Amino acid sequence: MTAHLAQAAVAVPLLGAVLAFLLGRRNAGAYALAALGTLGGLVAAILLVAQQLTTPVAQHLVTVGSLPLGPALKAPLELRVTPTGALIAAVALFVATCVQMFARWYLFSDPRYRSFAATVSAFTAAMVLVVLSDDVLLTLVGWEVMAWCSYLLIGHESNQPGPRRAALKAFLVTRVADAPLVVGLAGLAMGARTTRISEIVTAWSTSNLDAHGTLRLVLLLGLVCGVLGKSAQLPFTDWLPDAMEGPTPASALIHAATMVAAGTVVLAQFLPLLAAEPTARLTLVIVAGATSVFAAVSAFAQVDIKRLLAWSTISQVGLMLLGLGALAPGEGADAALLHLVGHAFFKSLLFLLVGWLAVVVGSTLVTRMTGATRRLPKTFVPVTLALFTMAGLPPTVAFVSKDAMLENAVRSQSDGHVEGLVGFIMLALIIVGTAAYSARAWLILQHRTVLERRGERQVLTDSHTVRDVDIVEMLRSTPEVNEFGDEVDPIEEIEEDEVLPRPGVSVRLALWLLVLGGVFGGLLAFTRLFDIDTSHLNLAMMGASVLLIVATGLVVRIMSLGQLYGDAARRLPRHIPLAASRGFGVETLYRTLVTRPVLALARGVHRLDSGVDAAATRAPGALARAGKALDGVHGRRPATGLSWVIVGVVIASILGVTLW
Repeated sequence: MTAHLAQAAVAVPLLGAVLAFLLGRRNAGAYALAALGTLGGLVAAILLVAQQLTTPVAQHLVTVGSLPLGPALKAPLELRVTPTGALIAAVALFVATCVQMFARWYLFSDPRYRSFAATVSAFTAAMVLVVLSDDVLLTLVGWEVMAWCSYLLIGHESNQPGPRRAALKAFLVTRVADAPLVVGLAGLAMGARTTRISEIVTAWSTSNLDAHGTLRLVLLLGLVCGVLGKSAQLPFTDWLPDAMEGPTPASALIHAATMVAAGTVVLAQFLPLLAAEPTARLTLVIVAGATSVFAAVSAFAQVDIKRLLAWSTISQVGLMLLGLGALAPGEGADAALLHLVGHAFFKSLLFLLVGWLAVVVGSTLVTRMTGATRRLPKTFVPVTLALFTMAGLPPTVAFVSKDAMLENAVRSQSDGHVEGLVGFIMLALIIVGTAAYSARAWLILQHRTVLERRGERQVLTDSHTVRDVDIVEMLRSTPEVNEFGDEVDPIEEIEEDEVLPRPGVSVRLALWLLVLGGVFGGLLAFTRLFDIDTSHLNLAMMGASVLLIVATGLVVRIMSLGQLYGDAARRLPRHIPLAASRGFGVETLYRTLVTRPVLALARGVHRLDSGVDAAATRAPGALARAGKALDGVHGRRPATGLSWVIVGVVIASILGVTLW
């Protein structure tokens, strides 16, 4: 039963993608097939979670059978269901279902909606395959399918140069980072003589495969490099903000529950090997921590709300990877994976809500998004709860996961691991940065305009003013009557919210389910799905983190006072938001250090190759002309000296034969 459910969680969304692309002649048909595929996979994943709640035991499951690669390398191609893996698969499928429902409204008249819906389903199937995989070959299949799907989703509006360029950039940057990952996975598999992940971990942890102590480190660093590229960590950060050129539903899927979060899952599967290599752990902690802090600063200074969310994704994924690297050997990855689950809830919710607001106000720029939730009051509560969840206020899931990661870092530090100390410092900085950009976004979205403030002030002034009312004004204020003297009902004014575009009831219900998942998801830490120590809570550290978040929010609020659009970032020097919107020149650095040297080398190789080809082409003709020139110099009669040489050789040969 478990095997069939795990296979269905992967196969049903993939089948929905194929059917939606082949048979969905109209948008409605494509939506039905793709949405039913993700919904069917979600049902299977929920049943898997229910099984793991009763019997939380990891199980190996067959897929299509093993590959006949011979005795040197076994490739069983199996899945592995764990309590945490089943939950992550269910969350990914749930977010994908919400994205499918929202995209049907958001892209209702899009002529290429059929391919979009099919790609979303295929993307989701690839992520679930990575989550449930126990084989490096299956992991690579899911990994590469996600890369292709992200290319298609980011470049969905391929008739415009911006999306085309962003899609190509994302594909190329992640391809460069994936090369070390493939080498690392291949080396680990060849050393263990199997592609099964659990056996690879056991073989490299217990046997003497690495006699010199460096090969395992090199292979793990290749694995870390691939994860950093997929998760948009330094030095690969620049592709993810540019990916905002894609439709908002695509951003919700890529950022929340699929591509950028996949690296955390893969590293968690190889965590015992990572724990045995302090150098790899320290590298991960330094890079992920620096990226997360840098991305938090960038998010705070963005002039576009959607790009703010993109940089916040980079920061939050860096936080997950930092939580893995700061662990002491022997600790589990459940705290980081719990944050992954919470991030899927609140980040997908924020992207979908921002997409809804952008349809109303016409842009995601701060200048247009200011006061957006006041114009669309139905979004105020979900936006507020989503941003509070991202900030990590209690009792939300991010509050629980961040404090669990802080606890792990403290224990690692107390055991004498420098990774724990560096991780604790970075975590504290990230908490401040997360609270800052979350508070800034909330203040912008609920900001009251100058006209609203003046109107409220005038109403307050009029309420304290007593005036004499003359007979004319009294007649003007009386209700209208018809010819029979009956009072005429006044024309009912249509509320603004009722004429503004909004998704259907089912979509809004799905958004509220995402809200509930983010607010109450912390309760998952008390279930069998996660192995998190909740019996010895550090109340002092929890209180300190809450005070830090609240203090940061108050500082941001003070910075926003008197600022246009309620934007606290306007207190910064003008060149900082401008530089932040351009990624602080990272793309220029890429061009200077990578693109231009590579292109110059390519042009040099091309010129050299062209020169060699031309020389090879001209060589026969040149030799023929040289032969003709020498032939012209020759007199066509044998020289006297040459004749005597030949005669001497003949005489010497005769004498030698005779005397022998």
